Amino acid sequence: MASRPGVLTEWPWSPLGDFKYLLVVPLAIASIISYMTAEEEEKDLGRMLIVALMLWRIVHSQIWISVSRQKTAKGTKKIVYKPIEFEQVDRERSWDDQIIFNTLFMYLLNSKLPGSSRIPIWRLDGAILIALIHAGPVEFLYYWFHRALHHHFLYSRYHSHHHSSIVTKPITSVVHPFAEHIAYTILFAIPIVAASLCGILSIFSVIAYMTYIDFMNNLGHCNFECFPKRLFHLFPPLKFLCYTPSFHSLHHTQFRTNYSLFMPIYDYIYGTTDKCTESLYENSLEREEESPDVIHLTHLTTLDSIYQMRLGFPSFSSRPLWSRSPWYLTYSMWPFTLLFSFVLTSAVSSCTFVFERNRLRNLIHHSHLLPKFGFHRHHRSINNIIEAAIIEADEKGVKVMSLGLMNTSEELNGYGELYVQKHPNLKIRLVDGSSMAAAVVVNSIPTGTTEVVFRGNLTKIASAIVFSLSQKGIKVVVLREEEYTKLIKSGADENLVLFSSNNCYSSTVWLVGDGLGKEEQMKAKEGTLFIPFSQFPPDKLRKDCFYHPTPAMLVPKSAQNIDSCENWLGRRVMSAWRIGGIVHALEGWEEHDCGNTCKFLRLHAIWEAALRHDFQPLQLPPSHL
Repeated sequence: MASRPGVLTEWPWSPLGDFKYLLVVPLAIASIISYMTAEEEEKDLGRMLIVALMLWRIVHSQIWISVSRQKTAKGTKKIVYKPIEFEQVDRERSWDDQIIFNTLFMYLLNSKLPGSSRIPIWRLDGAILIALIHAGPVEFLYYWFHRALHHHFLYSRYHSHHHSSIVTKPITSVVHPFAEHIAYTILFAIPIVAASLCGILSIFSVIAYMTYIDFMNNLGHCNFECFPKRLFHLFPPLKFLCYTPSFHSLHHTQFRTNYSLFMPIYDYIYGTTDKCTESLYENSLEREEESPDVIHLTHLTTLDSIYQMRLGFPSFSSRPLWSRSPWYLTYSMWPFTLLFSFVLTSAVSSCTFVFERNRLRNLIHHSHLLPKFGFHRHHRSINNIIEAAIIEADEKGVKVMSLGLMNTSEELNGYGELYVQKHPNLKIRLVDGSSMAAAVVVNSIPTGTTEVVFRGNLTKIASAIVFSLSQKGIKVVVLREEEYTKLIKSGADENLVLFSSNNCYSSTVWLVGDGLGKEEQMKAKEGTLFIPFSQFPPDKLRKDCFYHPTPAMLVPKSAQNIDSCENWLGRRVMSAWRIGGIVHALEGWEEHDCGNTCKFLRLHAIWEAALRHDFQPLQLPPSHL
């Protein structure tokens, strides 16, 4: 929002939310029906292709979003290193409003311009006219309009909204108040209307021109330099005809320079070219991939978790996995979900790649994705991919790698012990996060609790939790005999009680993991607090009970570039498995923290270390404080 919002700042369909696309649906249906029922000589192909162009523009922008986020996460040729936070993601959530507006405007032009219902597929003279009008009047008018927007009166009421984003993303290019977009749409319509009035407009030239505008807008705001230096050497005047990402980035950091649309010639003519334009371009091109201190290796969970990945839709990844769009949008996206899932798990399934970059003080933390879903956990190739990722990180000088979700299961690799035994000379330290997860769960139990109920598949974390609680004198009631027997064998025999059918569930604190059944949940007392110790949350079947998040903590306020949610966790909340690797690096611990043996006696030290580095525990329900 602008600092002093002016007239027509809000988009008229803002109250519609996700229903805004319904504005286009009647026009699209009418176009299809008209095309199918009309006589051959009366078919209006141009009207039919308006919706196709809308969809193409959305896909085109999404490609730029994903590429930009991956490139900037790696750091290669990155321009601005300042962080992006949730505030910017929320502000730019409605980036597709301009596509809807342009679509409605094109339907209006189609119905009003003479001959627009009979335009041919291609005309060279029409394409040339559009190019000339854009290079001349459009670029000139935009330059002076843009300079006018930086006058304090218009800037405070309109353009300051766009400049709230110092670090730009491709979609930053189209995040403006409604009034600005009206002006831009009229401006960009000049070449199309002129070609139509001259009777030389074609379908291809319209699609090509709109794609050119989107491409150049996304290019200028992508925050990584990708324009080859060789092109400027081969054709020096090109610097007057085509801007670079670093050229426009300076406009967002300096505000009073580099006003041009796509052709910098007017900045050179009127003396508004930033003096750092060439040096920033050169430095950005030479910037190499950033080497992190810590890598967290995770994977996809459910099919729709592809949208949770930071490289996907920012508006989705900025919210917890299961608190997003309504069912009608989720189901309508299933064809795309299946397609993207197939492409991701087949095209890049043999290697991991970086998808998120964070900074905590001087520590650089990367998140890498193993492109497999949870149901791939028994796939033979997974161990080879993880092993290759560990060796590559070790060669690059990474200090710590933490293994998340099923990448650290006992069945797959013995909680990471397989890699340590196979490569005893590793300099990188492997952390499976179990110690931190156990410490988080133990310290999530409400103060004054004397008894807890335990139910869930027995894991390394579960054993550590039960052992720690028994040492504190807290009675642990185990619901199943086989779990009770295993816990006794693991050494946690003090204060351990096997539940008897003659007893009742008196405790209102349950420690639960994978394998918790519906019947068992329904037997819990009203007001029970379910605290999961597993990586995946239990089904929330009881509205009269409380469900604590999976082991996690709030990140320090100093943590930067936190603009997406980790699976089902809330904003600025990080899983204990991920925190374990970060704390391990911050403390400078030299040993591995993985394998079948959990360091029971170090849980307190690990917890204190996390607090010392400003990680904060999540709040409990008021009834259990």
